[in-house]
Amino acid sequence: MADRVTVIGWDGSPLTAAARSALSAATLVAGAAHHLALPEVPPGAERIRLGSVDLAARRIAGHRGTAVVLADGDPGFFGVVRTLRAPEHGLEVEVVPAVSSVAAAFARAGMPWDDARIVVAHQRTLRRAVNVCRAHPKVAVLTSPGAGPAELALLLDGVHRTFVICEELGTDREQVTVLTSDKAADHAWRDPNVVIVIGGSAGAQGGGWLMGHETPKVRGWALGPAETGGGSATGSRNEVGTGTGVGETPVLRAAQLARLGPRVGDLVWDIGCGSGALSVEAARFGAAVIAVDADPDACARTEAAARRDGVQLQAVRGRAPHVLERLPEPDVVRIGGGGVPVVTACTDRRPERIVTHASTRDEAEAIGAALADGGYAVECALLQSVGLDPADWSERDRTVVFLISGRRSTSP
Repeated sequence: MADRVTVIGWDGSPLTAAARSALSAATLVAGAAHHLALPEVPPGAERIRLGSVDLAARRIAGHRGTAVVLADGDPGFFGVVRTLRAPEHGLEVEVVPAVSSVAAAFARAGMPWDDARIVVAHQRTLRRAVNVCRAHPKVAVLTSPGAGPAELALLLDGVHRTFVICEELGTDREQVTVLTSDKAADHAWRDPNVVIVIGGSAGAQGGGWLMGHETPKVRGWALGPAETGGGSATGSRNEVGTGTGVGETPVLRAAQLARLGPRVGDLVWDIGCGSGALSVEAARFGAAVIAVDADPDACARTEAAARRDGVQLQAVRGRAPHVLERLPEPDVVRIGGGGVPVVTACTDRRPERIVTHASTRDEAEAIGAALADGGYAVECALLQSVGLDPADWSERDRTVVFLISGRRSTSP
């Protein structure tokens, strides 16, 4: 029985001496059709067309002889090595790497990639991959059938990005195309391909110490306007806001963010975005954000706050709940106002969590009932914040607000 397999990466360049040596001794070779057609594959070796890596691993484990797996690029980078190393297969894995397809794509584009996020898009993860493209200025997407450039472009509707599409890297059919995201859906693209998605402030990124990340300009979160350089924390005077400023306090914002838990791959709706403080902080956590407000000044403030903080978001002017009908599916939602009609419209879209606030107990009870009727487990807390002047410890300001949050029920 085989207890060892050599995994050889292939990037279109001539195989290394180590790779040729391993292939020459192979009695079983697994790979895609173009790998199995390589002249270095021994004529007498058993050949397995690589579809399911797990199935191939079981075949390799039961093979009496020497096994080799051929894979595109670096097989340890979002590749077959992880599956082959699964304990149930009992295989010892030796890797002969090649240049990864992501590195090759950025090389073809003549761009650095230490500041890039890298995601894998399958049909089940396509939406989350798109959210990363919304939130970050430079993303490499390893695509798959049904989750390619056209599908990425369609889900990015309304967000301008530049696509660098690298098809069949390393082969004589290699092609690199640069076009705007609104044009990508009009073409048929060959697999395999890598898409580099560029937008926003990509030119200012990079040169840091941690791949794919930038250190926030301001330390901490749920900060006041004096610490973030923003304007006064007044409430949004839109059709879905409270117009009181209570919904913009740092204490409430901290509690809302804690319950929302925005993260990379999420899409956040911030309905009634006001000053944009919560939208920007959700984006700083790596989430994609759509900030909604009927007031054009609120949208402009939010966009300015995002530019000031160096994050990406999309501001959409419109009146909730009607404007929500044309937005992509959210993972978590913060509602700045609008009451039961907006809450009900959000529960219909089934985000994982919804957070809002109320100024009175009657309003809080009505919102809580709407969340419960929509299939959400409801939590409510009364938050009181008292600002003190450290010079004489006198009371400077006081806010009292109900925090209502809903968590989507997992029960049928």
